[in-house]
Amino acid sequence: MGKIIVIEGTDSSGKETQTEELYKKFKKEGYNVRKISFPNYKSPACEPVKMYLAGEFGETALDVNPYPVSTMFAIDRYASYKKDWEDFYNNGGIIITDRYVQSNMIHQASKIENKTEKNKFISWLEDLEFDKIGIPRADLVVFINMPLKFAKELMEKRNNKITGKSEKDIHEKDDIYMKKSYDNACEIAKIKDWKEIKCEKENKLKSIEEISNNIYAVVKSNVFGG
Repeated sequence: MGKIIVIEGTDSSGKETQTEELYKKFKKEGYNVRKISFPNYKSPACEPVKMYLAGEFGETALDVNPYPVSTMFAIDRYASYKKDWEDFYNNGGIIITDRYVQSNMIHQASKIENKTEKNKFISWLEDLEFDKIGIPRADLVVFINMPLKFAKELMEKRNNKITGKSEKDIHEKDDIYMKKSYDNACEIAKIKDWKEIKCEKENKLKSIEEISNNIYAVVKSNVFGG
């Protein structure tokens, strides 16, 4: 079996950039590595996810039941695994992924206020994706802790990944939901022992290079032994 390294965080936390940076570092060192991302917007399996993010099941994210939505994201991951990287992983390849199952924990569990119900949801989710659907568990989850004040600034500078336009999806345009997701992510990161990378230092945003070097050091020591 191979390895799965997950780069997680809330919207506009720099996951895509840092996944690419980490991939390039390990590729340069000669590792058998592949970079993937979720949702896989190019896949037909992602169509329900696109509908959800466009607001077709509810005008705000908090209006939409987290259970069916999580299943939509899970099917997208299953299709990606079976069609694109199952053999690579089973033959010892290293997967570096921008988002994974943990994104459902961050975004969908944030809709659940009651702690008991939230824990029940997370247990259901892990059983669904890892045990029932059968995609492999991650070897390491890196949580990019990007404070909301910086995430919002970065979000204004990027286009929608589905449409390529400036419009925001139902996650991105809802400040209340983004705050809930950020707080939820910080909480779950501690419970699940994700490796946290802080993006803020002395009230300033770290450079892409500094964050990249922090992530590389954490992955190198935790997955490859130094």
